[in-house]
Amino acid sequence: MPQLSDDLTRDPLVRAFGALLRAHREAAGLGKTHLGDLLGCTGQWISMVENAVKPPSEAFAIDLDTYFKTPVNDFHCMWEELKRAGKHRLLPEGFPAFLQLESEATSIREYEALLVPGILQTEEYARDVLRSGQKPDALDQLVASRLERRAMLEREDPPRVWLLIDETVIRRNIGSGTTMRHQLETLIVVGERPNVTVQVVPSEAGSHPGLEGSFTILSFAGVTPDVGYIEGAGGHGILVEKVDRVLALEVRYDLIRAAALPESESLKLLASVMEAS
Repeated sequence: MPQLSDDLTRDPLVRAFGALLRAHREAAGLGKTHLGDLLGCTGQWISMVENAVKPPSEAFAIDLDTYFKTPVNDFHCMWEELKRAGKHRLLPEGFPAFLQLESEATSIREYEALLVPGILQTEEYARDVLRSGQKPDALDQLVASRLERRAMLEREDPPRVWLLIDETVIRRNIGSGTTMRHQLETLIVVGERPNVTVQVVPSEAGSHPGLEGSFTILSFAGVTPDVGYIEGAGGHGILVEKVDRVLALEVRYDLIRAAALPESESLKLLASVMEAS
């Protein structure tokens, strides 16, 4: 079962988990060593969790719920909160808020100048992109968070997705040849879905508004206004909510799309580059 990173021990939720454990243990009249014997761990481990020196594992949380017969799986619910908090802490500033809005959007329009859009990245591609400077457990959480985004495409009511990708993105070698072929194949397969459109902006387009950088526009059901997201250096980004600024992004998107290859030609180009990889 997954293990939370030790970097989370500064989190108030970790301390709250430890306090909850201590309260249950003392109410049951158990010493740390005795409880450890009952759960198959050491008293030292119980002490480290109670004092937020170590974050709990999922298996440990489940064992605590089972032993103390918590009414609503209190320990595992708190572990799930820790897991979500840990992922968000690792994400660039501004991105967690974007992910929440993205999950609620009915349509997604995205232009990518540097990398394959995160929503369609394969595990191998994402891992290679994200690995720089990351600890193994942090990298695993970042990759998992990125892969979870594609789940929205499997919903009964998936969002309508338009993806514009600069040609340099599909020709930039990320990872091994196998990694790039698998990634390009994924773009083609997902791009053939009725709710997804993938278009490539060819190098021959020359100067176009997409050279200013990557961005996304989210639309929602009802009267909720559109929201933009502009990517910055290091993966950091800002949400754009002012109507005039969102409108400017929409105009920029339409101009970029006008410079892009038609959908059928884009898929043919993707296939050609994949075969040459």
